[in-house]
Amino acid sequence: MKELSHILDVLEPAEALAAITPELKKILAHLDDEARVAFVTGLINEPGDDKISSMVDL
Repeated sequence: MKELSHILDVLEPAEALAAITPELKKILAHLDDEARVAFVTGLINEPGDDKISSMVDL
């Protein structure tokens, strides 16, 4: 895992995403829909986002 982190650290963000996308697709293919949605949502949402968006609706 340290090796992967080191490799990704030296790449530009777009290059790092391009490098991990094919492998990530393989991993996500083995998950059910709920697990995939939870993973992607976890990438997008910061802790506490729900509270903030609820306050905006007020």
